[in-house]
Amino acid sequence: MIDIELRPGDPEYMQIAQQVRWAVANGQIKTGDHLEPVRALAQRLGVNPSTVARSYRLLELQGVVETHQRRGTIVADSGSSVGLREMRQVRLRQSMERTLVETLALGYMLDEVEAAFGLQLAAWRERRQQQAGGGQQVAADRLHCFAGSHDLALEALWTQARRSHPADLFTARYVGSLDGLLQLLHGDVALAGTHMLDEETGEYNLPILRRLFVGQPLCVVRLAEREQGLIVCTGNPKSIQSWPDTARADVRFINRQPGSGTRTLLDYHLRKLNISGQNVSGYSREVQTHTAVADAVARGLADVGLGLRAAAEAFGLGFVPLARERYDLVTPAELRTREPISWLLDSVGAPEYKSVVATMGGYDVTHAGEEVYV
Repeated sequence: MIDIELRPGDPEYMQIAQQVRWAVANGQIKTGDHLEPVRALAQRLGVNPSTVARSYRLLELQGVVETHQRRGTIVADSGSSVGLREMRQVRLRQSMERTLVETLALGYMLDEVEAAFGLQLAAWRERRQQQAGGGQQVAADRLHCFAGSHDLALEALWTQARRSHPADLFTARYVGSLDGLLQLLHGDVALAGTHMLDEETGEYNLPILRRLFVGQPLCVVRLAEREQGLIVCTGNPKSIQSWPDTARADVRFINRQPGSGTRTLLDYHLRKLNISGQNVSGYSREVQTHTAVADAVARGLADVGLGLRAAAEAFGLGFVPLARERYDLVTPAELRTREPISWLLDSVGAPEYKSVVATMGGYDVTHAGEEVYV
């Protein structure tokens, strides 16, 4: 049964015909499926049976349905499915164009719109993954495999990669900075992403890379510098302002997994304050991404979590800035000139990509694309 909604405006028979066409184009009803009998549909919609009959005749003339004396009205098996798919794409483009025009009319720039759209896609994927409870599998070709810390600037990078090189899709596994580097060390992936603070030097990534990859030349490409802080409920009703507030008795925390750079940063500051993880309510509740942290706060499952400003903004949440850190992409030096690694890393420094990331909130791309060899 198709959900059909009649509204004032276009003739009712045309609205019925159009919504049946969309249902066929979307796969809601398929070739050979029966449409409701004329009188049954008319009664359900509260219209005259002749109105439904007229819409069915229109659909038959368009090749969408066939009417048989005994079998009733069924979805036709014809070349019309190609036209319906085209119609579906036209409708999608019209919907996107309408939203784009409305947004531009409010004074936003194209780069801002693209960045916001990427953020919302990332948030939507996170919610969908929460519902499905599924994971990602690493592809057999390690040159197309990434493992490491989650970052919303990476989501923008994958989007650009899909647009410019649709045949070279990357498989991304967000396992945390340390596990990403270990997978790179073991040869399971060709690219890792990290933002690990070395507590001895106060420097990000490079000291740790030198200790892990002894004797192995690496190419390290700066993705961005980013703002980390406390993601809180809209309006910050519990007035959470600093690291010690995470250990308050009235505050529920959502944590990142061990080995992630964000978890390392949290543990570093808790140790400096002589705060045990046992004193943080929710310290053992762990998620894999910044968007998962924001999602938990947005759904009321936690009062606060440590994450990116961009993730907080994607979910419409509050943010308390606490740290600035460097996120790097790492690959073995011998793979720097290999496809698809080469064009992916080259694109990090491209003005088009940098302009998108710069509008996402909490990112500094001044040095994006700069390389060092370790």
